[in-house]
Amino acid sequence: MKLRSLFILLPLILVSGCAMGPNYERPAAETPPAFTEGASWKEAQPRDDIPKGKWWEVYSDKQLDELEELATASNQDLKVAMARLDQARAASRTARASFLPSVNLDSFGSIFRESANRPVANPTSRTAFEANNTQSELDLSYEIDVWGRLRREYESAKATLQASAAEYQTALLTLHAEVAQDYFNLRATDGEQSVLTQAVELYRKELDLIKVRQKGGINSDLDVARAETELANAEADLATLRQNRAEVEHALAVLVGKPVENFHLPAKVLTGQPPAIPVGLPSDLLERRPDVAEAERMMAATNAKIGVAKAAFFPAIELTGAAGFQSAHLGNLFAWPSTLWSLGPGISIPFFDAGRNSANLDQAKAAYDEAVARYRSQVLVAFKETEDALAGMQFLSDRAAALHRAVVSSQKAYDLSKVRYKDGLVSYLDVIDSQRSALAAQRAEIETLGQRYIVHVLLIKALGGGWGSVPALSL
Repeated sequence: MKLRSLFILLPLILVSGCAMGPNYERPAAETPPAFTEGASWKEAQPRDDIPKGKWWEVYSDKQLDELEELATASNQDLKVAMARLDQARAASRTARASFLPSVNLDSFGSIFRESANRPVANPTSRTAFEANNTQSELDLSYEIDVWGRLRREYESAKATLQASAAEYQTALLTLHAEVAQDYFNLRATDGEQSVLTQAVELYRKELDLIKVRQKGGINSDLDVARAETELANAEADLATLRQNRAEVEHALAVLVGKPVENFHLPAKVLTGQPPAIPVGLPSDLLERRPDVAEAERMMAATNAKIGVAKAAFFPAIELTGAAGFQSAHLGNLFAWPSTLWSLGPGISIPFFDAGRNSANLDQAKAAYDEAVARYRSQVLVAFKETEDALAGMQFLSDRAAALHRAVVSSQKAYDLSKVRYKDGLVSYLDVIDSQRSALAAQRAEIETLGQRYIVHVLLIKALGGGWGSVPALSL
């Protein structure tokens, strides 16, 4: 009987090297040969197997560095992503454990009595009796992976783990980008607030001067009313800026995991220009962006599920066994005559499932088609975001240059209008118009500088967050 069982198991073990379902191959995704908005950028050589690094340090802002480190340590959404990654790690270990036998130690003892009136084949032999039963044994259960079901489940769990790791990196990259964007938005607001505060002080001084001139008969009541209107509008704009700053500061507090009441950043005017970064070829995005990597790994996970669904159509072979001791008396439980053991294969053949296995297979195939579509969609989104950021960098650079010329010329017009007004050549309305134009140009220039920094952050995010030691060219 032992040899017969082994002969039955041997061919099954030999064929257990196969696995049902298709082997995974990454589907093709259309990629352009070059970025249309970045022809003047040189090729980078990024790899997704190297650390992304602290990319925000390119801005050389210690306050930003501190905020990014604080967000990494305390952001609650990031902790959620880490918990999901830990769950995926545990699921992968669970799937890997299926390759090994399951062994349980079962021990129990009982005292029982058989009834003299129990139903038996020979009624004349019925007698009542009492007995003790003590038993301790190791139970073994091992599924022979003939059709590769366990291997496909492990492939799926491993790919899901990799997808979860990519998801965490996506959450980390998104968090760092949001902190940087809000930070530069805050600094741009500080710059506007500084300019507007100075303008309010200037409007007040001019209003006082006009009132003096009005008392002397030089200015009219209309000029006073106009000056008061400009001052009130500037004060209203300043209050709006202060509200916007408070809201951005509150958003930063949440990102870094701090209570709003205990978080405050002193004002600091945004200066300089965003640093240059390398961009690379479009195909680099498939390796560098964690969200693209996540979508690709989910394709592999769902592909392995097809093999799991196909294996359900075939018999499941399981090897079971037990070895231990059984005795009516605890004192001789571990004596040799008390030993017991059993070993043998078991087979479960799907006979009738009302189409359940076919439906599960169709579901697995449809899930894979969904994953492929999501992957290709994510690739398109990656290219779109990069092109948007490149276009934004270029056009905002042109806008900044034009606004700088507007600031210079509007300031010159304002200075000339004041001189001509003092000489009585123009009315005070001309001074107000030139003053309003100069202030609007200054605020627009500062706002554009903030937008350039924000788009710069978006470009880094679109490129996957980090890059190697590659020479950089500016636009």
